[in-house]
Amino acid sequence: MTDRTLDKPPAPSAPSRRGALLGAMFLMATSAIGPGFITQTTVFTAKLGAAFAFAILVSVLVDIAIQLNVWRIVGVSGMRAQELGNRVLPGAGYALAALDVFGGLVFNIGNIAGTALGLNALLGLDVKIGGGISALVAIAIFLSRRAGVAMDRIVVLLGAVMILLTLYVAFVSDPPLGDALRQSVAPETVDFLVITTLIGGTVGGYITYAGAHRMIESGLTGPEHVRQINRSAVTGILVTAVMRVLLFLAVLGVVAGGVTLAKDNPPSSAFEHAAGEAGVRLFGLIMWSAAITSVIGASYTSVSFLVSFSSFVEKYRNRLVVAFILVSAVIYLIIGTTPAKLLVLAGALNGMILPFGLGVLMWAAARRRDLLGGYRYPAWMLVLGGVAWVMSLYLSWDLLTELDQLWR
Repeated sequence: MTDRTLDKPPAPSAPSRRGALLGAMFLMATSAIGPGFITQTTVFTAKLGAAFAFAILVSVLVDIAIQLNVWRIVGVSGMRAQELGNRVLPGAGYALAALDVFGGLVFNIGNIAGTALGLNALLGLDVKIGGGISALVAIAIFLSRRAGVAMDRIVVLLGAVMILLTLYVAFVSDPPLGDALRQSVAPETVDFLVITTLIGGTVGGYITYAGAHRMIESGLTGPEHVRQINRSAVTGILVTAVMRVLLFLAVLGVVAGGVTLAKDNPPSSAFEHAAGEAGVRLFGLIMWSAAITSVIGASYTSVSFLVSFSSFVEKYRNRLVVAFILVSAVIYLIIGTTPAKLLVLAGALNGMILPFGLGVLMWAAARRRDLLGGYRYPAWMLVLGGVAWVMSLYLSWDLLTELDQLWR
């Protein structure tokens, strides 16, 4: 029996090209919109109130700068991030792959935990049973005959479901919109640790490359596709931003009314106060959708960092993705750690990984034009990427000095 691999058409038709770009865009967005995303947004909204709007705005601007560069460099070169890394500096690609696979595994354990929390809230299932069932669902996707198409369609569908349901909860919670809008540019409190964690959870680690690597798999590469690549990268981040803003407003409406969220499960508590028992069920569906799409994204992207190094990995990649999911699920079932703490730590870890990978890619764009097929990289993009890299470096260093505070 031969292993089924993700679809990689050599010359995609116009409809399949649009589908591939849409899938890549939502893979990036839904990989970011995971259980850690939901937990962080809820906890930080409760902590900062309307001032959290400023942190969201700053993180979105940084995210756009990072993804515009990553997608363009990877897309124009036609090489995955680890391949470019080894061409820029021998061994850098292996180091990047090791860091991202490790970060992906940590995130995926949390993602499995998130699916368990979601099914517990939605159906009342025991968390271990819910985690096991969800892992089997993700495995079934990668064992399907057309795994790539199945993955693309599922992340788009569940991404839309999450946004629509969160929009409803944001509406019924009646948040103070004027205060949130004002503090998005004139915040009463600025917390750099929060901003760092948001960036790490949205474009840190494997998430940075999820959409770009899927784009390569579809065959959409080269300078002739730059406009489509840019549009997809920005749209993907904006999808993530819309979900972040809606979730922020939903929780803000609750905490602004003086409600203290339950410490053991803040998001569920917020949804319950906003919409009653129905809110708990909606939270469960949103959490499960966010978590299962992140399981798909983390597993796919982590293995995509290994396919360049061995023909064996390329041949049996879907089996390796399945194995990655199984390992994540088994670790979760064994350690039984508090999901919220693990998820926040994973976001911080990927925030520290970010400067290394982005720095390697920016060097390729600035100094290795040969790796981009002679393509002249725009100066404004280099400046934008350079500023984002310096900011990610500073924020990561700030995070290292305060990591014990985040853990507590």
